Order: sequence, then C-alpha cells, then structure tokens
Amino acid sequence: MKTLCLWFMKARGWSFVGERPVARKYVALGAPHTSNWDFLLFLAVIKKFRMPAMAIGKHTLVKPPFGWFMGRYILPVQRDSGQGMVEQMVAAIEKKDDITLVVAPKGTRKATEYWRSGFYHIAFAAGIPVVPTSVDYANKVATVGPEIYLTGDISADMDKFREFYDGVEGKFPNQGSPVRLREEFDD
Repeated sequence: MKTLCLWFMKARGWSFVGERPVARKYVALGAPHTSNWDFLLFLAVIKKFRMPAMAIGKHTLVKPPFGWFMGRYILPVQRDSGQGMVEQMVAAIEKKDDITLVVAPKGTRKATEYWRSGFYHIAFAAGIPVVPTSVDYANKVATVGPEIYLTGDISADMDKFREFYDGVEGKFPNQGSPVRLREEFDD
C-alpha cells in the first residue's frame, strides 16, 4: 500500500524534501490534516523516508483475530486504565528499539482553534524529538523537517513548529488551524 501511494504521488508530480531522521525513536507530526487523502500521502512519506511508523489506537484493535496484523501499526492505549494516555505511550515507546509515532496534532480534519498537546507531552516525557512533516498541496511538496528536541518551554518550542509550517497549505485551506497549543495561553 505504501509503495502504491509513493508511486501515485510521484506520478502526480509531488516532490519530497528532507531526510530520514537520525533518531531511532521520535514523534512525527502529520500536518496540516484537512482531508482523508492526507493519510495516503503520509503513507508515501513513510515509505519514501523508511520510517518505522506506528499510530496510537484503541487497545481493542490489537485483539484477535486481526490483532497480530494491527499490532504492527498500532500502539494500543487502554482508555479505562488507571494510567494516562501519555504514560501508556511513553511505556510503549521505551519497549521499542525503533519507532516513529505518527500523530495528527489537530486530531481532526476540521478547523480547530488549537492543536492537541498529546504529541508534545509524549515526546517530552519520553525524551525523544518531534519531527514535523507536511504535505503542501499548493506546491505538491512533502517535507520531513528537522528533529526538534523539546525544552519544556512550550511557546519557544511551538515557535519552531510555527516556523516549519508557515505557508504550508492543506488540501482544504479553510479547514486549517493555527499552530498553537492551549497551554501556551493558560496562566
């Protein structure tokens, strides 16, 4: 599937910019996320840059009969656990030798006022970098950005993501969202 997506993007005139991250474990941001097509485009990016990608998913996705297959692509989270989602993801990441945890920071294709902050808290708690990736429909360019190690200064860290995503346009620009976390404005 990933190979087919990569071939399709190349045939449609898309280009790829960046390099595979050096870190063996990192969170990859998939933004802007404004269309169902983004999933297929990010599959091509994953293939092109040989990223060992997994996503967060409900724990029931890795149960029989297809759990063996889904477990290759899903890091399970148990919502009714006494442990929070961030803690569960950090524990799962620690068990892996190589992992790209792919996260769509908006959490939806619709416009939102803020990004969800889970990616930030997972990466910071795990001590791993965040790698911004983008699919810019206006220019037909898919980009893998630099590894960004978080400092705990949320506004300063988010400034790096704002700089990376500045001018990047999703398939449906009116469904885009500002690159910011609610925590930047909480006092």
